[in-house]
Amino acid sequence: MKQKDELYQSIEWRNGGLYIIDQTKLPAEESVIHLENAEQVWDAFRQLKVRGAPAIGITGAYGLYLGIRDFDGDAYSEFMKECRRLADYLNSSRPTAVNLSWALSYIMETLAGQEAKPLLELKQKILKTAISIHDEDRRLCKTIGENGVELVPNGANILTHCNTGGLATGQYGTAFSVIFHAHQQGKVKQVWVDETRPLLQGARLTTWELQKASIQHSLIVDSAAGFLMSRGKVDMVITGADRITKNGDTANKIGTYMLSVLAKEHGIPFYVAAPYSTLDMDLDNGSQIEIELRDEKEVTAFNHQKSSPEGTKAYNPAFDITPHQNISAIITEKGIIYPEFEKNIQEVFKTPRE
Repeated sequence: MKQKDELYQSIEWRNGGLYIIDQTKLPAEESVIHLENAEQVWDAFRQLKVRGAPAIGITGAYGLYLGIRDFDGDAYSEFMKECRRLADYLNSSRPTAVNLSWALSYIMETLAGQEAKPLLELKQKILKTAISIHDEDRRLCKTIGENGVELVPNGANILTHCNTGGLATGQYGTAFSVIFHAHQQGKVKQVWVDETRPLLQGARLTTWELQKASIQHSLIVDSAAGFLMSRGKVDMVITGADRITKNGDTANKIGTYMLSVLAKEHGIPFYVAAPYSTLDMDLDNGSQIEIELRDEKEVTAFNHQKSSPEGTKAYNPAFDITPHQNISAIITEKGIIYPEFEKNIQEVFKTPRE
């Protein structure tokens, strides 16, 4: 799955099948697995074999096709009922990332009012829509990176959190795309990579992608970020997002909110990079975002070895909410959005998605 520009695609549809890089095996093993049905896609989401909001949305679209491909009924109403069941089932796997629900809803909308069409044609329509979502994500992630370069100062020391590259998207990434394109222009001195506890997406995945792209970087424990800022070693912070409400509040990997507070305290710009599909204009603010809670064992054990006494309880939210007041700008494929976010988000996205 290696590309000529040294960036990777973590998802491929080829020869009638869905193939993904199993992110749970990285960095030790670059393992590609074949997903053959909706149940395997759901399981891949829950086990984080696929992760990152755009990648989840793309894979979910393909998963809907895999689930309905062998439907053997001939009634449109029954076909739609099964599509809705599959969409609800897939969406239940990761409730915080809006890209998944967006992709599934978008496909369902394309099927509405198509009673006269043969079901085989509707199945192909689902697949074609999934492929178009995938292709569009690659294009817009490249544009996000190109748009964000102007915010990166020369000789920048950049701090990033979790993983936002091609592993988390169709290709290029979101925050990673900004870093990559700034690196191509010679603007990046150093990238500080938060390890991102408890599942080490930064340590395992972001360092892997930065190494592939030959970008200078150093791994830090999450709690070192404030120290680096206090020593003047961070010029900007940039993260991705799993959901953005219409006032600019942002859900992202747990620990993002803490970084935004530290950046604000030290006068360091804090940027969010995300595509259109991450915006949820149905939500007024971050308090309305459902936060996924994950297994306690992810916190009480490390690499499958217990790291706390037997019986220790743990609280393990996968995401937190960064309030819009802490965000300097949101970088999208349609341009850079500055405060006032509620007004400017609506202005930038007043035209419907193509």
